[in-house]
Amino acid sequence: AALNLSSASTSLIFSLSRAEGAVEGPIAGYLIDKFGPRIMLTIGAIIVAIGYILLSQVNSFLWFLTIYLGIISLAFNAAFSGSTMAVVNNWFIRRKGLAMAVSIAAYSLGGSIIAPLLAFGIHHLGWRTTMALSGIMLAAVVVPFAQLLRSSPEALGLNPDGDSPRIKSELDNVELEPLPSSVDFTVSEALRTKSYWLLAIGTMLRTGTLGTLIVHFVPIMVWKGNSEQSAAVMLGIMAFLSIPMRIGIGWLGDRWSRSKMLAAGMALGAFSLMILQTANSLIQVWLFISVFSVVEGLSALNWALVGDYFGRKRFATLRGILSLVYSWGMIVMPIVAGAIFDRTSSYNNVIWIFIGMYICGTVLFLVIQRPRTPLLNREKTQN
Repeated sequence: AALNLSSASTSLIFSLSRAEGAVEGPIAGYLIDKFGPRIMLTIGAIIVAIGYILLSQVNSFLWFLTIYLGIISLAFNAAFSGSTMAVVNNWFIRRKGLAMAVSIAAYSLGGSIIAPLLAFGIHHLGWRTTMALSGIMLAAVVVPFAQLLRSSPEALGLNPDGDSPRIKSELDNVELEPLPSSVDFTVSEALRTKSYWLLAIGTMLRTGTLGTLIVHFVPIMVWKGNSEQSAAVMLGIMAFLSIPMRIGIGWLGDRWSRSKMLAAGMALGAFSLMILQTANSLIQVWLFISVFSVVEGLSALNWALVGDYFGRKRFATLRGILSLVYSWGMIVMPIVAGAIFDRTSSYNNVIWIFIGMYICGTVLFLVIQRPRTPLLNREKTQN
C-alpha cells in the first residue's frame, strides 16, 4: 500500500519475473552443470537476501520493479529450483520419481508455511521490516545448508540411490521395469532427438494448462456460482491434496512407465475438466477438485523423465532449455483465457480448449519413446 501498487502492477511484476525465468533458464542450467548446485545456491541465496534488504528501502514502483526483477527474481530463478532438481537427478536413478516428488512436495509445503508467516509479519511489523528480516533469515538458513550438498554421489565414493559398487554390480545384472537410462547425452545430442521436443511440447501443454487453471481458479469457481471466499478455500484444499498425491505418484513412477503415467494423468486432466464443464452442484465441483489434484502431482514424473532419457551431466542445462519453451505457455495462456472470458463472460470456451490441450498431451506422452543412446546415434550416422 505504501508504494500504491495496483493489482495490475503486481500482476505485471510476476509476469515479467516468469518471462525472465524462461529467458535465463538455459544460461542458469549451464552454470549449475558447470559450477555445481552448492555454489549456485550459495551465491543465489546471498544475492536474493541482499535484494530483499534493498527492497525494504524502496520508495517507488520503478525501484521496486528494478530490484525485484534485477536482483531477487534473477538470482532466485537462476539458483533455486534448477539446483535442487539437479541434485536429485544426480543422486537417484531407480528411485528418481519418489525423490523428485518429495523435493517438489517440500517446495510446495514450504510455500504454504511461509506465506502466512509473511502475512503475519507484514501485519504486525510492516512490510519493510518483514522484507529485511526475510532476507536475513533466507541467507542464515540456505547458505549453511547449501554447504552440505554434493553434486553427485560419486563425490563421496558412492553410487546413485546409495548403492555400493558391489551392490550396483549385482543390480546391473538384474533387469528392472522400468530401467532408467544412465547414459549421458550432450546438449547437442539431446536437441537432435525427437523425444526431447515431444517432451518440450508435452511439458508446455501440461504446465501451461495447469498454471492457467490455477490463475483463473477463483474466477472460474465464482462463474460456477461459488463465493470468492469459498473458491479460495477450494484452491487451498486442492493445493494441500496435491502434496500427498505428488509423493504417491512419484512412488508409482519408480515402478511403472513414467511416460505412460504422464499420459494417463493428462487424460485424467481432460476428464476432470469435463466434470467441471458440466458441474451444476457443489458435489460435482468437489469431485473435480479431487480428481484434478492428481493432475497437479504429475510434475515429478515430468522432470524424472528428462533425467531418464538424457542422463545426469547436462540435466540442468537441458531442463533450462525446456523452460524456454514451456514457460511461454504459462505466460501467454492466462492472458488468452482472461481475454476470452472478458469477451464472452463465460469460461466454457476456455475449458473446452484446455480439454483439447490435455488430450493432445495424452497423445504426446503415449507416443514418446526413449531416444537412442549417443553411441547408437553415432553408429547410425557412420553407417
